[in-house]
Order: sequence, then structure tokens, then C-alpha cells
Amino acid sequence: MSGIQKVGIVGAGQMGSGIAHVCALSGIDVVLQDLALDKVEQGLATISGNMNRQATKGIIQEADIKPALARIAASDAYENMADCDLVIESATEDETIKRKILAQLAPVVKSSAILATNTSSISITRLAASTDRPEKFIGIHFMNPVPLMELVEVVRGIATDDETYEASRKFVADIGKQITVAEDFPAFIVNRILLPMINEAIYTLYEGVGSVESIDTAMKLGANHPMGPLQLADFIGLDTCLSVMQVLYDGLADTKYRPCPLLVKYVEAGWVGRKAGRGFYDYRGETPVPTR
Repeated sequence: MSGIQKVGIVGAGQMGSGIAHVCALSGIDVVLQDLALDKVEQGLATISGNMNRQATKGIIQEADIKPALARIAASDAYENMADCDLVIESATEDETIKRKILAQLAPVVKSSAILATNTSSISITRLAASTDRPEKFIGIHFMNPVPLMELVEVVRGIATDDETYEASRKFVADIGKQITVAEDFPAFIVNRILLPMINEAIYTLYEGVGSVESIDTAMKLGANHPMGPLQLADFIGLDTCLSVMQVLYDGLADTKYRPCPLLVKYVEAGWVGRKAGRGFYDYRGETPVPTR
């Protein structure tokens, strides 16, 4: 095990709880923090359910679940992360919110600790400037769902030093993930390619080229994708998809990244995908039903 023995995670949602899940199973102590303890408890319930499903499928041993869960401490205060070796911000994909969190974290966490962000698109260099240690700041971008996806993108800011980079690489290896290194450009590698494809699928729907069902079927059977792009957008969260497209559009100043007006409309309606019960599919019944 690397020098990272204790990890703090800000945000107990889908991504934060997933990161806590893999860290705890790897023998790392975790402080899982959110604004209210009930949100952390929801995250812990999700982790427990997912670990039990993994045990049922033979991915992990049932005997590993209880010790792993015991390694995760619930918190509603940054002060509880004071002795963490690494703190990962995993809040909503909003730069203003992330900068505020990082500015509040920095004075609390020990000076030797690495600060990281799980952002899927925002500049690591800009976020680092919100802290007191840009040289010890890095992007560690996990894929969703974290327990199942093998890849982690590691992204250096302009000031990130070699020691922080190497420690982060070793941390990713220690928790059983594969690393890809990306430059600090808008949306990095995975989302630079994936989100414009999803946005184009939404344009295809918007322009009446095909229905939700026909577009997803075409890409599953015609391109051998495991999930259709509109179903995937719902899984990611349409609000997150819109945020990434806006980062690409603003950061690269190219009209090919313009968010589809239909995506904007769905987000404005609050139909942001599975987590809201409605997106390009309606999930409120027994079987998802296309909404267009």
C-alpha cells in the first residue's frame, strides 16, 4: 500500500459513494462527507447494497463486506478530514461550487495531504488556484459506476508536482484501477469523445431523424454499444451532460460543441434522468418508457 492510508471524499452521491466503496474494499480508511448526515447514510446504504450484489455474483467475498463498511466513517464537517492523506472533491459538476468547497477544505486538511477533484470536465489548473497547494492538487476522474468501471483518468494541472502525480498513480493502482493520463484540456479524454456523441444523438432526436427507441436501438445493434446514447445520458444525468457540453463549448469556442436545445429543455424541466425518475425515458413504472 502507498503512503495514502486514509482518504476523505466530499460528496456522498453516486460518484462519491462509489469511490468510498472501492477504497474501503482495498483496505483504505475513508471519511465520507456531505452537507447532512442523512445524505451520507443514504450513500452508505447504497455501498452496502452494491457490495452485497458483488458478493452474490462472486466478485468479492461476503466476509470482506463488514470490515470494508467499518472502514467508512460518516461526516458532515470538513474538520473530520484533517488527518487524511488524500481528499477527493466529488461534488456536482459546477465550477463555482467546487471552488468554494476546495477553498474551505484547504485550511482544514494537513499541509502534506494531496487535494484532488473528481471533475469530469473542469480545468484542474483553475480549481487548483482555489487552494493553498496547487502543486499538491490533481484531477483523479473515476468513471461511473465506480465499482464496475476499470478506468481512472489522472490529470495534472500546470503546477502539479511529480511527487503528487506519482502518489496519485500509485493510489489508483492500489485500488485496482487502470490509469490513463490526460492533459488539462476541457473534458479530458473520455468525455471529450463521449459527450459530443451523446449530444449528437440528442440532436438526432431533436431534428426528428429518429425516436428515442430507434436511436438507442440503432447504436446498440448497429455500432455494438452496450447501451444506447440516450439511455446512457439518463444514467449519467442530463444535468451533468449539459455541464460538460457547456465546458467544451466555452473552453474550445467551437460551435460543434453547442449543447442541443432539447438537452437544455429537459434539464430546465428537471427531467435529468434516472435519478429524477424522468429523462429520455420515464422510470416511474415497472419498465422504462421513452418520453419522446
